[in-house]
Amino acid sequence: MTTGNDAATASLPALLAGVRRVGHRIPDDLSSLLAESVIRPLVQLVGPDAAGTAAEASDGDEFSVDVDADAELWRLAQEATRLRTTTEVSADASPLLIEATAALQNITCELASDPTEVAARIALLTELQSGLPTSIQAAPDGPYLVTNAPELTTWLGEPIPVRPEMALCRCGDSATKPFCDGAHAKNGFTGAKSPERVADQQDSYPGQQITVLDNRGICAHSGLCTDRLPTVFRQGREPFVAPSGGRMDEIVRAVRDCPSGALSFAIDGREARDQVDQVDQESRPPAIEVSKDGPYRVTGSIPLTGPDGEPEPRAAGASTEHYSLCRCGQSQNKPFCSGMHWYTDFRDPPPPAEPTLFQWAGGLPALTRMTRIFYTKYVPEDPLLAPIFATMSPDHPERVAAWLGETFGGPTRYTDAYGGYDRMVSQHANRSLTEEQRARWAQLIIRSADDAGLPRDPEFRAAFVSYIEWGSRIAVENSQPGAQPPPHMPVPRWWWVCGATPDARVSALAVQPDPEGPVVTLPADDQPISFEAHIRALFREMDRRSMKFVFDLWSHDDVSRHAEAILGRLRQGSMPCDGAWPTEKTDVFERWIQAGKPA
Repeated sequence: MTTGNDAATASLPALLAGVRRVGHRIPDDLSSLLAESVIRPLVQLVGPDAAGTAAEASDGDEFSVDVDADAELWRLAQEATRLRTTTEVSADASPLLIEATAALQNITCELASDPTEVAARIALLTELQSGLPTSIQAAPDGPYLVTNAPELTTWLGEPIPVRPEMALCRCGDSATKPFCDGAHAKNGFTGAKSPERVADQQDSYPGQQITVLDNRGICAHSGLCTDRLPTVFRQGREPFVAPSGGRMDEIVRAVRDCPSGALSFAIDGREARDQVDQVDQESRPPAIEVSKDGPYRVTGSIPLTGPDGEPEPRAAGASTEHYSLCRCGQSQNKPFCSGMHWYTDFRDPPPPAEPTLFQWAGGLPALTRMTRIFYTKYVPEDPLLAPIFATMSPDHPERVAAWLGETFGGPTRYTDAYGGYDRMVSQHANRSLTEEQRARWAQLIIRSADDAGLPRDPEFRAAFVSYIEWGSRIAVENSQPGAQPPPHMPVPRWWWVCGATPDARVSALAVQPDPEGPVVTLPADDQPISFEAHIRALFREMDRRSMKFVFDLWSHDDVSRHAEAILGRLRQGSMPCDGAWPTEKTDVFERWIQAGKPA
């Protein structure tokens, strides 16, 4: 009689042989991923003898050239998913199978060019592993294995396509972040904690109404508390926490916003972790945020297990509702973030040269922070606004943030979740809003933007405030008795003011760079000239910023395209704006043009 585990063991070499047969028939980037994230863990899983047999089987198979590699990989992805869900593979081997399954699911979805087909594949894979709970496992010296997580977003709140099984990069070196590409198997990554990590110790800071609890041992150094409430959380000062420096509601908000779960609070001498995590209210859905140049921020009580499949040990006072996982590979407290990304200069790919207002604002998290402050701090105490919002739904702040995000060029979350323009118009119909109420709303939402730390650049605020004025006046108009707003209009998309973008103007209060810039060594007359070696260095950071609204002076493509116009302005002395170049520098630029503008 063959047991389920025996069948699984027998099936793994067949799975490996099948994958090897089609690996060379798919695009190179996916073929490389197949080799590093599917074949490698499967070889490690079945052992060298079985792997050799599988290799012989794949080499000797009469695998017809007419076989559709996409269809075969889709079949193998389903088979791997069934094995992952129905077998009793040992705890040591299970992470390897899950890693391979995650990569196969991702590859087969990437190969399906039709979005409808992608959705159908994800639906079937989701059904196959529907019996598995949402979870995260830190694989041994490998990626985070994420099962059935419903939401993965960027730090701006933009959705990242999810698969039922995902392997998220943990070593920091993947070329396909946030997803694993097998780099950990080559760079010597280890998931061990450092003996030099900060001690696991929960400190207590008593106040009159509330006692703040803090464990530096699990702090991810996001800076949210010190940035938003510096009178209480005092960076570089002792004691670090001064509860008397802020209002109780502000402290509670700051503690709840701590992404690492290091902060908590006590009332009447007893820790109120359930209140911090708001377990008595509507629970947050499971979600993972890929923070900017930093850790994964996990919310919604997703269980975390270690390499052995057992619950990951937690520090004193740590939250299980929200926590931060290392993404740079250098944490001293793996798998949790210890803030080492600040010191290792961990960086994600740069953002677009001209972001949307949504991105400039800080995305959905920043807008949600602003609306929560507005509706919890200012509205209840305001006699003009409190009656209007007395019966608002509990998720009203999130709805308004989603509307603003979509308006400012972000994801269509409001339209997808709530109904778009017609829904928003219906919320104002027949409310007879007054100009006095509108003006107060605008005044306090702008104050909430200050409190939430939205950008203060004149250019951003010009665009932000202009929408607040325009949108609130439209709302008043639509709220009057007998008003007939045009139906089925699209959600508006707000634009820049006067073509302004981040860094288009250097602030007069900014730290000024050396006006002369770094010392530039000009090439000798007989020396080959190139953009990277000689031309890029001619333009200072301040030159680049002043022209960035037109083109990038540090981009070979941009400068090549506009070279003749730039040369003309250099000869006229109208560029740079603070003084003409010496003739010898201009001559070098012209010589580069004559040489064919080499990169």
